[in-house]
Amino acid sequence: MILGQGSGILKVFVRGTNSTVTGDEGVMALKILVIAGDRDRALSCQRMFVPAGYDVHCSADPLVGVQGAAGGDFDVALVCGFATTIDALDVLRQLKDASPSTRVVVISQGGVEDAVAAMKEGAADYLHESCSAEKVQAVLRCFEQPAAAATCSRLNDFDSDGAPQFEGMLSQCPAMRELFALIKRIASTDSTVLLTGESGTGKEMVAHAIHRHSRRRDFPLLACDCTALAPTLLESELFGHVKGSFSGAIATKMGLFEVAHQGTLFLDEVGNLSLETQGKLLRVLETRHVRKVGDTAEHEVDIRLIATSNRSLAEMVKASAFRADLYYRLNVVPISLPPLRERPGDIFLLANAFLQQFSRQMDVKVVGFSREAIRQMELHPWPGNVRELRNIVERVAVLYGGSQIELSCLPWEIREAKPPVSAAEAPYTWDELKHRKRQITEDLERRFLLAALDRCSQNITQAAESVGMQRTNFHALLRSHGLKPDARTGK
Repeated sequence: MILGQGSGILKVFVRGTNSTVTGDEGVMALKILVIAGDRDRALSCQRMFVPAGYDVHCSADPLVGVQGAAGGDFDVALVCGFATTIDALDVLRQLKDASPSTRVVVISQGGVEDAVAAMKEGAADYLHESCSAEKVQAVLRCFEQPAAAATCSRLNDFDSDGAPQFEGMLSQCPAMRELFALIKRIASTDSTVLLTGESGTGKEMVAHAIHRHSRRRDFPLLACDCTALAPTLLESELFGHVKGSFSGAIATKMGLFEVAHQGTLFLDEVGNLSLETQGKLLRVLETRHVRKVGDTAEHEVDIRLIATSNRSLAEMVKASAFRADLYYRLNVVPISLPPLRERPGDIFLLANAFLQQFSRQMDVKVVGFSREAIRQMELHPWPGNVRELRNIVERVAVLYGGSQIELSCLPWEIREAKPPVSAAEAPYTWDELKHRKRQITEDLERRFLLAALDRCSQNITQAAESVGMQRTNFHALLRSHGLKPDARTGK
């Protein structure tokens, strides 16, 4: 190995050549550019990577390093050893401008916010400067083959106390971080939990997180969608039935309360329970005994209950649509999940995580979103919340996987999203006032339609009835907004 210095870049010649070498497993070794904040860090990186068989070029001068990147055809660039994260991000921007195809890994002392800022500027990964040499080399190994690059997890150097990820949920939003801490506090108890929030905010993921952190984690978590079955069938599903108790009951069946014994029962959308079923559920929760449909004997059950609703149960109680005594029984530990529009800083984190997931499934190279695409996504109100974001990312991954996701790749409703109008931005003219009113009305109508469809499992007839509209009028309003229900369930 010869160490020389030319044009301000420390050139490391491996095995007598400056070309890319082949490792023991036949994979072409990476050509790496290291831009360090000082010469000592550059030499440290050289000693770290050369024995691993990489073709390494190091520079302690950012300007010279960026110039080298422009014509060096590097696979990966490492930016490290700078006094502040701001300096490292400035080098990152220059690198992406000089060589857009080069994947850049930033190693700095910042936290989650800095990591997110780095990824928004196009970084392929972000590591804290306290990470080990093995961690850095593990990240580099991910880039040795195009398909393997997709398996690298961004923000992967943050532990459970400082991580933006908790049980599969990504967030840097303070409200979500408080929610993560609350889950840890309540998980070890058996208290009933009521999860509220709009459809698509991740209530079921929270339920699973609570179960996995509870003392019941070795027993089953069973879920029941309270919107999917007619009242009679739902009671059979929950409480079980004996043979001959109704037409079609050809055998005795255990209900979910019994099957979930010592585990957790997750009731999704309890607001859709009939008043009769609500009364029977209340009795089970109060007595901890369940009686099968058509049976006279009761059986003791030991479960932890987690319930969800995308409607306000308190308002339903006022409207006499939900039993007050059951509401108080369920509302022991209330947890409200914020909608995605209230956590715009999470949109980039989630979009990139979903893009990596779908890229792995489709075996295509992860390139990422352009800055313009991310800015516009942050303006979209996301009425379908995280579920809507995931579906859109899957769509663009299918259509544009392998290339950068530009603004033009996004659906029209995101491309045309506008910043929310504040009171200080009053319209100047009559025409502008009419335009603003039309924008607000269209957005409100769209969210109204999507929420109705979500509540009724994408069934147009049921959605129209639930909002008090004729089916034809509801369907016409859907068409005017270019909306369609899920093809599997819409009617």
